[in-house]
Amino acid sequence: MLYDERIVTYVVTGALGCIGAWIVKTLVTRGDAVVMFDSQTDRHRLRAVFDDDATAEAVPLVVGDLTDAAAVHRVLADHAATHVIHLAGLQVPTCRTNPALGAMVNVVGTLHVFEAARALGLQRVVYASSAAVFGVSEDDTPVSEDEADAPRTHYGWFKRTNEGNADIYYRDHGLSSVGLRPLTVYGVARDTGVTSDTTEALRHAVLGRPFQVRFGGTTDFLYVADCAETFIACADRGPEGAHVFNLHGETAPVTEFVRLAETLLPEASRGLIRVDGPPLPIASSLSDAALRRAVPGIPATDLRTGIAQTLQRFTALRDRGWWSSPQVPA
Repeated sequence: MLYDERIVTYVVTGALGCIGAWIVKTLVTRGDAVVMFDSQTDRHRLRAVFDDDATAEAVPLVVGDLTDAAAVHRVLADHAATHVIHLAGLQVPTCRTNPALGAMVNVVGTLHVFEAARALGLQRVVYASSAAVFGVSEDDTPVSEDEADAPRTHYGWFKRTNEGNADIYYRDHGLSSVGLRPLTVYGVARDTGVTSDTTEALRHAVLGRPFQVRFGGTTDFLYVADCAETFIACADRGPEGAHVFNLHGETAPVTEFVRLAETLLPEASRGLIRVDGPPLPIASSLSDAALRRAVPGIPATDLRTGIAQTLQRFTALRDRGWWSSPQVPA
């Protein structure tokens, strides 16, 4: 074993993505043992959220393919995993253009995680579902978990399938799980997918560049630090059984997000950020009442504070020449 069996060890799949980077940072900061499992090796998101590059580079990384059942089992077994947080997956555009690949990674890959956890006797799997399991709601009334019945994408159906498979693993094997459904996650390192546009708008504003957000209407904004802490809280003290919970942040029009950014960054020219696009094809507001009953103490950063903290971090990265590095996407 690479770690003492008495140590609590978290294996995080998809750890080099945005939410993964924040989860890794949070765990490392509180002194936990963390092992990253990812198909990529680029740590630029980790370096963006950590306070120093050396710490970001020191976190152990196992490079592997989620569709390789043996590799998934091996990373959990070799590192004596006690907790697994499963984030790895392909997003909406890839699932649209290559549904078979999307199913292999998002559905079969998730089955590999559950099967490895079952075989090794883990108590719980915490995994990323998505608000994409919901269809479009008629108004901004917050939707509850049991209203997920009309996904509009392959990605949404893949996530819905994972929720069903998680339920079967509990019924057949007693393996508990928590699936979490975020919607529009924002914060430093959020740089892929349509819903990343609001974060990219903040980054561009700090750099003095124009940016067009490709969706409008109202959505449920969730600060990424809160999202990370919620995944960890569910891994630490999630309830027994197979549960799926909505993640709610603050529901607001995209134009309000932009207005707050302009207020908080007065040096940015008004009008630098444009909003021009249809609403997301997903319910615009989620209720997290069930989650807060089951796992008390989940953080809730208000939108203004979350935007302010994101702008502050982007400004610090700009001032140290972050985007002039060839290793960092511009």
